[in-house]
Amino acid sequence: MDLRARVNAAVKQAMKDKDAARLSTLRLINAAIKDRDIAVRAEGNETGVEEAEVLAIMGKMVKQRRESAKTYEEGGRLDLAERELAEIEIIEQFLPKALSDEEVTQAIDAAVAEVGAESIRDMGRVMGVLKAKYTGQMDFGAVGAKVKDRLAA
Repeated sequence: MDLRARVNAAVKQAMKDKDAARLSTLRLINAAIKDRDIAVRAEGNETGVEEAEVLAIMGKMVKQRRESAKTYEEGGRLDLAERELAEIEIIEQFLPKALSDEEVTQAIDAAVAEVGAESIRDMGRVMGVLKAKYTGQMDFGAVGAKVKDRLAA
């Protein structure tokens, strides 16, 4: 079952269970996917958003919520921070398992070898390979720094 179908099935189940918090988060996911679908169709692509892009959308949603939760905690609004963290848990149920630090390092080494990267100039190609293979499984902001260190050495 593809990711969209899983989200839609979860929406229906949340409605049956009368789980308002889960339903709200799932609807936000659907809205983000549909917004991107509309943008892609406006660009002339009739097939809509692909699975990898849906994973990227969800990863972005998790990142936004982490930042919001941190801001709320710093501002003393623990109730809002807890709500953001609860939304993260719901979104992460649809994402593939995140890679460990060791697995990330192995993935970087494999990508460097695949593109034959030798210097920092090859960073874009390495990141492109990683994004194609591991969307939703790693934080590319943190991975970018590791790739840079690996290529600088």
